[in-house]
Parts: sequence; structure tokens; C-alpha cells
Amino acid sequence: MSVIQFFVGSLRAFSILSVLAALAFFILSRSIYRLYFHPLTHIPGPLLPKLTSLWLHYHAYVGDEASAIHRLHLKYGPIVRVSPREVDISDADAIGPIYISKGGFPKAPCYANFDIDGHSTIFSTISHEYRAVRAKAVTPMFSTKAIRDNVDAIYGCVVRYVDRLKEEAATKRPVNVLNLSRSLAVDVVSTHLFQENYNGTSERGTLSASAFVDAFVAVGRFFYLPTMVFVWLEWAIEKLQSDERTSESMGLVDKFVGNLVEKTSPKSMTYPGRMKAAGLDDSEIRAQCKDLIFAGTDSTGMNLATILRSLVLHPEKYARLRSEITANAALGPDAVDVQALPYLSAVVKEGLRISMANPTRLPHVVPHGGWSLDHTYFPPGTIVGCSAYELHMNPHVFPDPRSFKPERWLESRDEMSKHWFAFGAGPRACIARNLATLELQWATEKVVESDVLKGARATQHEIEILEWFNSKVKDEKIELVWN
Repeated sequence: MSVIQFFVGSLRAFSILSVLAALAFFILSRSIYRLYFHPLTHIPGPLLPKLTSLWLHYHAYVGDEASAIHRLHLKYGPIVRVSPREVDISDADAIGPIYISKGGFPKAPCYANFDIDGHSTIFSTISHEYRAVRAKAVTPMFSTKAIRDNVDAIYGCVVRYVDRLKEEAATKRPVNVLNLSRSLAVDVVSTHLFQENYNGTSERGTLSASAFVDAFVAVGRFFYLPTMVFVWLEWAIEKLQSDERTSESMGLVDKFVGNLVEKTSPKSMTYPGRMKAAGLDDSEIRAQCKDLIFAGTDSTGMNLATILRSLVLHPEKYARLRSEITANAALGPDAVDVQALPYLSAVVKEGLRISMANPTRLPHVVPHGGWSLDHTYFPPGTIVGCSAYELHMNPHVFPDPRSFKPERWLESRDEMSKHWFAFGAGPRACIARNLATLELQWATEKVVESDVLKGARATQHEIEILEWFNSKVKDEKIELVWN
């Protein structure tokens, strides 16, 4: 070996060692800063989340984020640091400032990971101004009056759902009520908001839109990633793990939405028509409609399937509800006022509480000036949030919280309402909450009135879910079987 070669080799080795040393110094100094000098040093929590966000990314990916953070709350209290600059709060007093007062804190940047086809949606945008134009155009469609005016069409979807459930029950084979309830949900969304029924309840086998919905649910695995990282990761997954079932489902939904938007006039009072009248282009309107199909199908489908399974598991509660329904003259779509059937209202509310359709945090960013809660200061830029899992499973507010007990809502306390978080809170709460609530009420009432659940039993000992932003049932089934 020549002297020059030896010198070049030594220089390369020195360069690599220098880079490694610089990297080690950077990691060490950053770790010391995050542990001892960071503005969130006073927030309790375990060592690893203080040092790196990888702890949070890992638990979000494997689907036990809410459970893992719950264990931290049991150990450290109501305020816990879950990443170097993120804090989870289980105190319901935080809901007002974070989500309600003066419009709430801004949404965290990671919501952009739920953009669709390059467009921010009413849900995913972090801009109040961007959302305001779009929400103003379509919010009237979600009013109780608008739903009441279209009650015959919506209730027609419910009737077809119950007929299909009866048909499936008669086969004596296990019936996936999660799939059927998703079918109803997509039918209600499309019928009321698009004036064109997707007609999912007529499909045999798995709902054609399910793989489309599941693909968007899976985005929740990577919810907290920086958007640039998320975009590249999503591209890689699409290239390496694409499957025919998902591609076909995506294509069917794209075709349904594309045809709908193309033939819709700006004078139409439908969801896409109102958006056209507001000046949005067709590409964005398609994205907004797809977002609506995803959100309405997934969450409400999960809610209704949970309610049906809970009634089957608790025959005494089913009998009580059936007695109330059969004794009340205001059945069906005439029972628009939830108070007309108080136990039905309680069953639906309890189902929403325990279903965990959206179990994890809704992260928002502390604005300039900082914020204090119960003598704890959060500097500007801190990402804070509350979760339905933590609020709904609080044993001091909901004794025996994992049990289905509709009776608790018949004489509900203020503290229970304060911890109610099924649709979020404030101006950024679920825009379709009125539609979803009435759909659940009417579907539950009609199912029980028909007595189709008589003789049914649950096939699964428990339902395991992946605790992503939108939960995913691990085997995609909530099954009932009839004797």
C-alpha cells in the first residue's frame, strides 16, 4: 500500500469517526435538553417519550396508543407528556379551552395526513378561514330541520337495513353486523347528502366500499408523523403493498363520486351542489365527498354494530327497550325528539360511549401566549389533546366504565355530560353529529321493534380493536348468530 493510499484511507476513517462523534454529541445534547431544559420538563411522564417521539409513533402504529397512554395516566396523573412536545390530558376541564372557547386552539399540523387526493377537507384543514367557506355551504344540511324534511328517504334506508338483517338472520349462519351497519351508514350519507343512494344494503357479501374505508382507517397508524414523511411512506406502501380488493373498492367509490359530481348543478341543494355554488372546483368536491363517505360509514357503522351486540349480550336491557318502544305511539320517523323515548336515547348514548369508534387524541396546538390548566403551564407550540377513551372510561364519572349500562344516562349528572366526547367538541366537532345520532336512534328503534334480535347470540367473546385515530376491528367482524 502506498503512502497516499494509506493517507486517504486514514482520512476516510477519520471522517466517518468525526460524523459519528458529531451525531452522538447531537443526540446526547438534545436528550439532555429535552430532559432538563425543555419548556415541558415540568410535565410528568416516562423517560422514553420525553426523549423521542418514536414511543408515540410505535404505539400509534401497533394500535394500542389509547391503552398505553391510559396506563401512563394511572401512574403519573391527569397530565402526561407523551412525546418531547406533546401532552395528553384526561381532565375534562381542558375540553373548553382546547376545543370550544373562542373557537378552540388550532388543529395540529398532523391533521394534514388526512387530506384526500391533495385537498384539505372540512375535517383535515387546520385553517379556520378555509374551513369556514366550505362548512358554511353545507352545514344547513345537517340541521335537525333538514334531516326532518328528508326523513322518509332516510328512514327508508333503515327499513331496508332491517329487512336485510332479517334475511341474513334466517340463514342461521353468523351475520357480520359491522358490515351490514356500514352498509346502512353509507346509504344514509349518500341518500340524505347526495340524493343518490349508494344502496349498500342490497349488496351481498362484504360492502364494496369497505376496503376503501379501511384504507383511510389505516392512515391512523401514521397520524402523528410529519406530513412530508407521511407522504413518502404512503407512496411506498401503495407501491409495495397495494392489493386488488382495495384498488377495486377505491375505483368503485371514485366512480360513484365522480359521476355524482359531474352531473350535479350548482343550483342543486345537495352536498356537492352547495360546494359548487360556493366556487369549489370538481376535484376538491370529489375529495370532500369521499371524506364524507369514509367518516360517515366507518364511525356510525361501528357505533350501530356495538349497540346491537350490546343489546344481544344484555337481554334484560333489550327487553326493557322493547317494552318502551312497543308501548310508545311515537314510533319510527315520528320520534324525532329523542326525549320521546328516554331509554332508547340512553341506549344510543351508552353505545356511543363504549364503541370507541374514535378512541385516540384530538391534538391541537397551544397558541401564542401559552395556556395554564390547574396551575400547570403549557408554552406556545405545545401539542395538547384529550381522547374519548380517557374521558369515557373514567371510573369516577362512569362507574364500571367498560360495562354497557344505559340506565346511567336516565339520571345523568353534569359530570357525565362534561366528559361526553363521542363527537368531539366546539366548532370543529363532527359536522354530521345530528345525522349520525338520529340514524342510530331510528335504526336501533326499528331493529328492536321488529324483534329481529330475538334468539341472537354473539359469537365472539370480545371485540379487539386497533386503537388508531379511527378504530379498526382486528378481524373486521362483529358477528351475531341466530339459534
